[in-house]
Formats: sequence, C-alpha cells, structure tokens
Amino acid sequence: MCTFIMQDLPTGIDIIINYEGYNEKAFPDPTTGGAPYTIGFGTQYYPDGEPVERGQLCTYKKAKEYLLHEVDKINKLLTKEVPNLNECMKEALISFIHSIGWEPFLYSDILDAIEENNWDAAVEEMYRWVFDQDYQVISSLIRRRRDEIDLFLTGVQKNSCGFSGQLLLNAFMLFDSSPNQIKAIKRLESGIHAVILAEFANEFKLSVLHQDEITV
Repeated sequence: MCTFIMQDLPTGIDIIINYEGYNEKAFPDPTTGGAPYTIGFGTQYYPDGEPVERGQLCTYKKAKEYLLHEVDKINKLLTKEVPNLNECMKEALISFIHSIGWEPFLYSDILDAIEENNWDAAVEEMYRWVFDQDYQVISSLIRRRRDEIDLFLTGVQKNSCGFSGQLLLNAFMLFDSSPNQIKAIKRLESGIHAVILAEFANEFKLSVLHQDEITV
C-alpha cells in the first residue's frame, strides 16, 4: 500500500518533504522545549504508536517509511470521510492534514465547505492555519498553504470542467464584444476564485482595467 501511495500522491508528498525537511535526530517542540518530539519528515509517532523520544535517530530511508505510513493512514481516513475527492484535491488535503493533524481538520469548517462545493470557504479556512501558539504568522506555513491551495484549486478546476483546455481559447478567438459574450465572461469571472484570476492576469500579462474603462 505504501508503494502505491508514493506513486499515486507524488505532489502531496513532495510538499510535505519540502516543508518538513529531514531531521536525523529527534528535536523538541519549540513551545514546550520537550514533548512532543519530532523526527524525520515531521514524524511524532512511530508506526507502532510509540511516541518519538529525545535523542532518537533515524536514517533518511526510515524517515520516508514513517512518512509513507502517516500518509497511508491519512489517505484512508480522508477517503472514508470524503470519498469523491479527485487526486489533486486529495493530495493537497493530505499535506494539509499532515501539517495540522486529523482532529483539527475534522472539526474545522473545511469539511462542511467541501461537502457544499464551497471552494472559496474551504480555501479561506486553509489560509487561517498559518499561526503559531502566540498567534504569530509563520512564513514557511504561508508558503506551504499557498502550495497546498494551488494544488487543491487545480483539483477544483478539474472537477468543474470536463473540457480539454480548448474552450476558453476558442472563446478568445471568437470574441467580438457582443453583449451576450460580455455577460457570459462576467458570469464566469464571478465564479472563479480570486487567486486563480490573479495568476491568470499575471501569466497572460493582462492589465487590470477599472470598471469605467470597460466599454460594452
């Protein structure tokens, strides 16, 4: 099962590995100076349920085994709780859950938002998890949440559109500023998350127009 997960969820695992980093020696929780100790790629409990203890060591290979065990466990819980997620959405949430824990995720508002297909609410809730216990923003968590949300929204786009990527290209080529076309574009834009629109504007080298500059 772990081998399958490693092949099936490469981006989600890459996000975890990138932001957790590999630690050969167990290190204490920064807020307590002691337990819970963390080792490898964010592991606090070994596969047998025993907690990581001070001074313990693990190889890079073992660290990956521990991570795959954790990912496998999260994957099973997530599949049972939300069975209709596509792979991009699942990978994003596995990394997110690995970061914050299963219980906090389960009792957050994210599940309700996903069940209602309210992607804006789900993303906004994910963005909230960037603080330490003193309510100070952790810069690495901001970057991690961005990567997770980008991956999650990629899954949303795949769920929302069964086209091959040619629909909008064809629409751009056929655009003639007719009222019906402008109405359709405005309706489409209102349903797209602001993060996606901002990235599109940047990649497309699109100047942001003010409302009074738009002619219909």
